[in-house]
Amino acid sequence: MTKIIGVRFRQAGKVYFFSPGKLHVKQGDKVIVETARGVEFGSVVMGPKEVKDEEITQPLKPVIRVATEEDKRNEEKNREREKEAFDICLEKIRKHELDMKLINAEYTFDGNKVLFYFTADGRIDFRELVKDLAAVFRTRIELRQIGVRDETKIRGGIGICGRALCCHTYLSDFAPVSIKMAKEQNLSLNPTKISGVCGRLMCCLTNEEETYEELNSHLPAIGDTVTTIEGLSGEVQSVSVLRQLVKVVVNLDDDEKEIREYKASELRFKPRKRKDVKLSKEEMKQLAKLEEN
Repeated sequence: MTKIIGVRFRQAGKVYFFSPGKLHVKQGDKVIVETARGVEFGSVVMGPKEVKDEEITQPLKPVIRVATEEDKRNEEKNREREKEAFDICLEKIRKHELDMKLINAEYTFDGNKVLFYFTADGRIDFRELVKDLAAVFRTRIELRQIGVRDETKIRGGIGICGRALCCHTYLSDFAPVSIKMAKEQNLSLNPTKISGVCGRLMCCLTNEEETYEELNSHLPAIGDTVTTIEGLSGEVQSVSVLRQLVKVVVNLDDDEKEIREYKASELRFKPRKRKDVKLSKEEMKQLAKLEEN
């Protein structure tokens, strides 16, 4: 068994594991650790616990120390320096007339590296930009191209639900989201209704996917032929997934039809593959774009 703690370096960022060694570290503490990109300042989001050796990647890097008041002040200074670095980089991008959108600037805790995050439609030749930035900051420079989802995660915002974006507040990783999830939940396939601030499918579509899959497995599809509890046959007109109710157009003895509502458990039907929703070519293009990472 190995003793570990979980450390996060930015809000809603990925949790990394470190060895606390003989240090007394608890959840909520600030710590100084060594990472692949240098010495970093992080927050302990998972207190010390023991896990099996095969569940983690060895060797674990140790915690250097619990952050002191001076460390915390240095971290605050770095946050201020990042604002200045961002403005300088923006100026240099304009000077070199590069087709890129600067998103964020980030200093490592020890100040040995400055990272600049940007988005762009294609590949960017930023070699001259890096030379200019290195001359100004006199430290290592790294430019990292990110996607639109990562951009939204860094910047944050308000979703159509009126709450802060999930990716910016608590989601550590992006889960795969597909059009099938929207279909399963009987949502409108209008791209403006199911896309988030980033322009991709909303991450929250995954939240209730398992529940809807389970509920839909007990329901007939719209258009299916069913047999009611009275022995009448009919065609499914609509379904209420959460209430497990089905509206059926039943065929009466006098060749008349009538709409009746039944519980799904009161119907007999042959489960079959659900019908695909027919979309126009333009809708297919728009929805395919939403599924891109």
